[in-house]
Amino acid sequence: MPAKPKLDSYYTLGRTGLRVSPLALGTMTFGTEWGWGSDKETARQMVNSYVEAGGNFFDTADGYTNGTSEAWLGEFITEKNLRDKAVIATKFTYNAEPGNPNAGGNGRKNMLRAVEGSLRRLGTDYIDLYYLHTWDRLTPVEEVMRTFDDLVRSGKVRHVGLSDVPGWYASRAQAIAEFRGYEPVSTLQLEYSLAERNIEREHTTLATEYGMGITVWSPLASGLLSGKYRPSEDGGTGAGRLDTVKGSPIPAFQKFTQRNWRIVAELEAVAKQMNRGMAQVALNWVANRPGVASVILGATKLSQLEDNLAALSFDIPPELAARLDAASAPEPFFPYTFFQDGQQQRIAGGVTIASRPQGYAPAVRIPGVETGTVISGPAATGKR
Repeated sequence: MPAKPKLDSYYTLGRTGLRVSPLALGTMTFGTEWGWGSDKETARQMVNSYVEAGGNFFDTADGYTNGTSEAWLGEFITEKNLRDKAVIATKFTYNAEPGNPNAGGNGRKNMLRAVEGSLRRLGTDYIDLYYLHTWDRLTPVEEVMRTFDDLVRSGKVRHVGLSDVPGWYASRAQAIAEFRGYEPVSTLQLEYSLAERNIEREHTTLATEYGMGITVWSPLASGLLSGKYRPSEDGGTGAGRLDTVKGSPIPAFQKFTQRNWRIVAELEAVAKQMNRGMAQVALNWVANRPGVASVILGATKLSQLEDNLAALSFDIPPELAARLDAASAPEPFFPYTFFQDGQQQRIAGGVTIASRPQGYAPAVRIPGVETGTVISGPAATGKR
């Protein structure tokens, strides 16, 4: 039996001192309430295997499997006496009380209600990373950031993040935090994979410029990139989550498209040439993209998790990475067509102007440290 991979390198999350594993354990699959997922013993085994491999970063949310995910995760961490070692991230936004408009959304009332519920289910007195789960289009960002800051000052939350928000909203939130001295946003949790690259238009640059590491959800496009599905007359076929939720109106589950089948075909060819599994190659590709701090694994079986944990044990040759990049390139549209090389050449008068050399940064002077020392690294970008 091959040795278990070790997640023995930890990276700072955004512009913070919080050290997290490059692969996080997602727990949305803990519980079977949604018609798919893991039973309790399988979920426990996955936590144990992840920890044994050196992982420390756990992702959940108050609404995952109707609260079962948080409750089981808290129980497993308590069983292994891991609370000081574990970095627990959870989220709020979604409403679990139909008819009560204030039991969901991003407002202060719901946030304070939700955090107490998460603390209770997790069996802890603090949350390492607390996310706004999804933009509600209503709550002023000033209210969100002030409440986040209150939670950090109270000791119930250590760091804050945003998930599934527009780029302009995240930029506004970070500017408010900087201007008013609130706790800054340390991470953006966003969908990113070979099949979903739209965050590259705005969010990637935003994150790297303003100190927000990106944590990736659905890096395998809900299992599409694992190779378990094949095209069919009604879109696609295969046993797994995408088949179970085929009729769902949620865009994240609508993966059976002609474009995505072309990506799957190229991924399969590259993986075969590398003698690696498709899932491992897809995870490796996204984990090494600019701005990415950690990638969330969402396995439902122990064997899947163990396979995924080996995804960072190799490098994708540049020529093969280029094939994946080309096959999955997002379609350009306005105004991004104006930012491509042709238009930029017109702006520069036909002269090639390179971006800043890699590693270029103002020197940081530290008392007692030799003059000329430059301190830079992953804390600036969330990227190793």
